[in-house]
Amino acid sequence: MEIAELVEQLNEHGLALAAAADAAGLEAAVPTCPEWDVRALLAHTGMVHRWAAGIVRNEPDATDRSDFPAPAEGVVEWFREGHAALVDALRAAPPDLEVWSFLAAPSPLAFWARRQAHETAIHRVDAESAVGTIPTFERDFALDGISELLEGFYSRSRGKLVADPGFSMHVAPDDASVSWTIQVGPESRTVTRHEFAADVTADCTIRGAASDLYLDLWNRGHAGPTQVEGDQRPMQTWRELATVTWS
Repeated sequence: MEIAELVEQLNEHGLALAAAADAAGLEAAVPTCPEWDVRALLAHTGMVHRWAAGIVRNEPDATDRSDFPAPAEGVVEWFREGHAALVDALRAAPPDLEVWSFLAAPSPLAFWARRQAHETAIHRVDAESAVGTIPTFERDFALDGISELLEGFYSRSRGKLVADPGFSMHVAPDDASVSWTIQVGPESRTVTRHEFAADVTADCTIRGAASDLYLDLWNRGHAGPTQVEGDQRPMQTWRELATVTWS
């Protein structure tokens, strides 16, 4: 997706996150993240937004996310202010911005726009879970999020998602020609992108609309309408071990 499109997605999902948090109340439990209440969700996401905005603005002291703690009072407004500042920073940044990033991308600016759009979208899901709703995402945005997750985070060698014996899992959106195969081994993973419909052999195939797969692969859609064909073990392992680490 284009950078401007990703920034618009970031803006939309941040506003929706704040609205859901307001509706739920700060003490409400977050079913998709059982260790959090809404206050903790806002504190985490607001901290990440301020940290990312500092990096995009190339501020030398923007190195540690923990430097941006949430206030004791007014946390929803604090979140809104940090979200707006991040959107403004991305919109104002030059195309040739040179700052640190940690996944492959066409440019650092493209990386930060994409990462923060999906960070915010997934945490919007968390906020909406506190009021009992589930958002549906635009197909192209959901496909981009699946791509970032599989080709970005899970193409790296480190992480807990390993298995011995290994397995293969085919991620096949019903509403797109692109699909992915992820081969999980004892020490790492290999991800293959298929640009057109193809006969793919895998231990397990997970199918559904791109939006539903996006949620399921981020472990936010366990009860959703995706279908798992073949061996059930790969998806069970995914849900137990597929946790994203940042840098």
